[in-house]
Amino acid sequence: MKYFWTLFWTFLLVLMLNYVAGAMIGVELDLTASAILAVLSTIVILVIPAVLPNGEEKHGLH
Repeated sequence: MKYFWTLFWTFLLVLMLNYVAGAMIGVELDLTASAILAVLSTIVILVIPAVLPNGEEKHGLH
């Protein structure tokens, strides 16, 4: 379920960003570009925590 909700909220936020930015520069709303950007953003959001370490550090001599 976390993947679905992440995609859902990312899609809504990217759609809102695309709408506002497009309105500011005077272009039409493009749902295809918003959907592609939302999927790519979701992948990045889900991959970053998997790649980052858990915060456990080895302490050396210092």
